[in-house]
Amino acid sequence: MPTRRPIAALAVLLVFLTSCTAQQSQTVGPPLPDTNAAEVVALLEASSQPVVINVWASWCIPCRSEAPLIERANEQFGDDIRFIGINVADTQSGARQFIAEFGLSFENLFDAPRTVPAALGGSGVPVTFFFAPGGSLVHYQPGVIDERTLALQIDELLKRHEDS
Repeated sequence: MPTRRPIAALAVLLVFLTSCTAQQSQTVGPPLPDTNAAEVVALLEASSQPVVINVWASWCIPCRSEAPLIERANEQFGDDIRFIGINVADTQSGARQFIAEFGLSFENLFDAPRTVPAALGGSGVPVTFFFAPGGSLVHYQPGVIDERTLALQIDELLKRHEDS
């Protein structure tokens, strides 16, 4: 009779591991569209509204802390400012799980080779760029953006847009 306990425990463990693996392998949402530096620069130059680009990766701990902040800004100012996330040096699965976890509703693009940040004048993750309509850089924020900085830069973008 003592041999049944280890067998039962092993069966429970196998069921648990199988369900965890199945959950991890499930993808959430459609694949992010691939992008590159030339496409993003063209998008910025053609934009008639201000653009905030947040560069992130699912494995980046600071990116996780700022994602809810960027989402709230998009919810509040998304009609006047275009918010775009650029996922870099990551996997499609990791990116989609991150978007689902934080409920990101703004546009996100996939730049696995990490060409976009360098073309815009930055590196690393997270990094946030603020562009006026037409693509001129207004502010570059390396590292985690805080609520105050985000609010000030959004105000600056809106002011410039109203003045133009």
